[in-house]
Amino acid sequence: MARSRMRDIAARLGVSEAAVSFALNGKPGVSDDLRVRVRRVADELNWRPHAAARALADSTARAVGLALCRDDNSTSGEGFFIQFMAGLSSGLESESMALVLQIVPTVAEEVEVYRRWWTERRVDAVVVLNLIKDDPRPAALAAIGCPAVLVAGPYAPTGHSTVSVDDAAAMRKIVGHLAEQGHRRIGHVGGPAELDHAELRRSSLAREGKRAGIRTTTARTDYSERAALRATEALLRRKDPPTAIVFDNEILTLAGLAAISAAGLRVPEDVAVISWEDGAICRLATPPITALDRSAQLLGRHTATAALRLLDRSAGVESEVELQPELLIRASSNFAKRLTN
Repeated sequence: MARSRMRDIAARLGVSEAAVSFALNGKPGVSDDLRVRVRRVADELNWRPHAAARALADSTARAVGLALCRDDNSTSGEGFFIQFMAGLSSGLESESMALVLQIVPTVAEEVEVYRRWWTERRVDAVVVLNLIKDDPRPAALAAIGCPAVLVAGPYAPTGHSTVSVDDAAAMRKIVGHLAEQGHRRIGHVGGPAELDHAELRRSSLAREGKRAGIRTTTARTDYSERAALRATEALLRRKDPPTAIVFDNEILTLAGLAAISAAGLRVPEDVAVISWEDGAICRLATPPITALDRSAQLLGRHTATAALRLLDRSAGVESEVELQPELLIRASSNFAKRLTN
């Protein structure tokens, strides 16, 4: 099927091609009635803007870049990333913007990808995930003048648009729920210390635990299943093991369940379990796992909105959005018998 062109719309309406262009691109010089008729015929003819011609006309790539720093052997967090990218792509598509994706093994290579994309004019902005301590990416992007949206918490540097999930509030909800169930010892199987969000969760747990009179212990992992197994086993071998364990994602939760079962313990009778991320694993497990609904798709859509605002010069440079996750209480942490020790 041949691609519909502006001249086809013009011929159908008996107007000039220039008038059709003005109407479709929101330029002055045509009446509101003509704009409505042009848009109606464009929809009937399934007309879509030519991406290359549009980019050439306004000197933009009409694309946002996302370089994911991922270990080829890592599967942890895949559900989150897939859902996040789905929301991000959907939000960009609403403005005919493309998502450019590349997987890289190191942060240094991620920075080089940004430089290449920006030099080659392949993207108009980028999205940065998983900030680390002394992260070189924000400064490198500022140096080359590439607009960026940081999906980060309160540690994000100034000068960039940010979108985040309120991890401190999320941990407050988790500790509050476990305290109501009578727990006084909480373990946490989290991520590496260099990740800002992992450190925020650890410090939030310590603060909320102290406030509630609860002892807390964090075991750090590299987000692999093997590390999660070892971390959970170590927590359970403690002289006073935790009666509840919070896991930073679904994969860590699944590994933790295996370790708990191997130790001859039951969930939630002996150990309550909470996952920081919800998904099929949590919903289908026996018992179903209490989890945070962080809505990765919604986070992706908000990130797309922040990127589009960033590229709209009239909207200002910085914006900040903080999402509030909900705790979905299920059987893995909802045990009627109150603990006494």
